[in-house]
Amino acid sequence: MSSEFLFTLVFFLLIGVLLVFDLGFFNKKDHVISNREAFGWTVLWVFIAFCWYSFLALKGELLHSIDSIEKLRVVSAHFHQDVNILPDNLEASLAHYRSILSMEYLTGYLVEYSLSIDNIFVMILVFSAFGVEKRYYHRVLFWGILGAVVFRLIFIFAGAYLISRFGWILYVFAAFLIFTGVRMFLTRNKEEELDVANHPVVKLSGRFFRVTKDFVGSRFFVKKDGLSYITPLLIVLLIIEFTDIIFAVDSIPAIFAVTKDPYIVFFSNIFAILGLRTLFFLLINVMDKMRFFKHGLSFLLVFIGLKMIFNDWLHEHGFSSVQTLLVIIAILGMSVISSLLFPAPQEN
Repeated sequence: MSSEFLFTLVFFLLIGVLLVFDLGFFNKKDHVISNREAFGWTVLWVFIAFCWYSFLALKGELLHSIDSIEKLRVVSAHFHQDVNILPDNLEASLAHYRSILSMEYLTGYLVEYSLSIDNIFVMILVFSAFGVEKRYYHRVLFWGILGAVVFRLIFIFAGAYLISRFGWILYVFAAFLIFTGVRMFLTRNKEEELDVANHPVVKLSGRFFRVTKDFVGSRFFVKKDGLSYITPLLIVLLIIEFTDIIFAVDSIPAIFAVTKDPYIVFFSNIFAILGLRTLFFLLINVMDKMRFFKHGLSFLLVFIGLKMIFNDWLHEHGFSSVQTLLVIIAILGMSVISSLLFPAPQEN
């Protein structure tokens, strides 16, 4: 049994236990999530993500079972080119490897967390368009995030396989990120709308399933007169799942610009989207005040795309993972600070 498999198994067990406690104990009864409750859960998920960062910083070599300079050379050549390998000093080499590994994880986590916030705009739009009661938000987001974990696992390792076979695909990813960033900037002030009747998920659901006219509490499936129906709440869940898949097309290539290690991409990605679920309840009332946040995200995507294109040149000139993290923090920090200092003018 490989160390990567054991690492991933432990990760899934940890996430599984936390989610069972979340839905099975703390949120067994549908209710409106208060700001205090959302803040507590958000802090908890961020704390757990940083605990994983600490584990990688202390024992990161366990991920790929690195116990020799030769194994470290192989892993570094594939995933972490910045590692300074000292042929006669395994411990010092591993210390540098751990610092690179943990910094890549932290940077990837911040990138995914930031890009996922843009997803909140769409979630709010979907809930509003379907008239979902606030007490059912948590249940929909719980199952939506659970499905996202599965899809992200597939996308990330499929992406890693493509990169390992076709190195040039990184430039395709980079061009797509730059295009997405530019498009986001140009459409930053456009008000998003959701045409419920013509949404592809709604049309497909109506074609293949019987759909109840009204919501039936928090239920996704019901039976009437011996026939099975799906409820509008399930359609909301499917739309959110569909939306996450679309967003993953942007965010996953963005993290591959930070690290080529699919396991680090996966860990950072999953912790970020798990935290997004509770962050939603904190940001739902302040998203309209983040006037320049989309500006920041657009610049972030362009920066990551350019970094992916000029990665070798930047590596030769000593541009490290720490510097990448600092640039990302600066871009996001400026967008938030600008939003607070220069709020949108109030309509009369």
